Amino acid sequence: MENQARKKRIFSGIQPSGDLTLGSYMGAIKNWVALQDEYECLYCIVDMHAITVRQNPADLRRRALEQLAQYLACGLDPQKNVLFIQSHVPQHAELGWILGCYTQFGELSRMTQFKDKSAKHKDNITAGLFTYPVLMAADILLYQADLVPVGADQKQHVELCRDIAQRFNGLYSDTFTLPEPFIPKMGARIMSLGNPESKMSKSDPDGCIYLMDKPEDVMRKFKRAVTDSETSVKFDKENKPGISNLLTIYCTATGKTLEEAEAEFAGQGYGVFKPAVGEAVVELMRPVREEATRLLADKAYLESVYREGAQRAQYLANKTLSKVQRKIGFIAR
Repeated sequence: MENQARKKRIFSGIQPSGDLTLGSYMGAIKNWVALQDEYECLYCIVDMHAITVRQNPADLRRRALEQLAQYLACGLDPQKNVLFIQSHVPQHAELGWILGCYTQFGELSRMTQFKDKSAKHKDNITAGLFTYPVLMAADILLYQADLVPVGADQKQHVELCRDIAQRFNGLYSDTFTLPEPFIPKMGARIMSLGNPESKMSKSDPDGCIYLMDKPEDVMRKFKRAVTDSETSVKFDKENKPGISNLLTIYCTATGKTLEEAEAEFAGQGYGVFKPAVGEAVVELMRPVREEATRLLADKAYLESVYREGAQRAQYLANKTLSKVQRKIGFIAR
């Protein structure tokens, strides 16, 4: 195995599915910025995974670039992190094919995400949708990742990845690092403005704030946020989920404690409180939005980031792939 003194390596694949939300920024991305000094991080925009469902080609290209620009604008340093586009590193597909020959049909047919997605896309149940978890395993194992940040819905994929790696290691001696699921220190859990019982999500555009929303759209969404029939600004998740969510957002945006925020709005009512939360969020997002807009206008710089990222990723990927090819009996190139 590689030198154990190296920093632990984190791999995360991100679907280019459009604008980042305030929820993903406050809940996760702000913390990724803190990880870049402690770990060796690879963040891959997984455009090959995205095509398991039909995509508009122009939209897919645009969203991949927008996502890259937004990550950079949030503070991910391309010198400290390897930022790249999956389809630019062909070793992902090569290792995906090899690992598919060490994955059982039954294992893939038990994957809950395949069942969910094939129910949603009945007219387009492809082999790619079925073998998606094998490509995901290749993404992770290619880089000998120690840790994979995952939500609960992806844990099953990391377990399958470990099973494939153990099977291969058992047949051919230690080849792959066994990755662990990494539950990063989460920031605030941000709920939908329209339905504070459910998480803020792109599937609910009215209850969702996007990092690239214009200030007037942010203000409009906060003014319409669901609250309750009282007027007191108090944190009470059980009885006042809407106000509690707005307080969480306000405190995360301003750095104030709940006590300070409650005291600030004591006796003021929601007509004052809701626009104040909107303004705090506008100010929090302003530098990110302005920087992402500036970066999107500088296509040459974005290209230099993803090209250099792909070169760094290929160097690491080749070390693993050539070892795998040798072990299974392929003649060296």
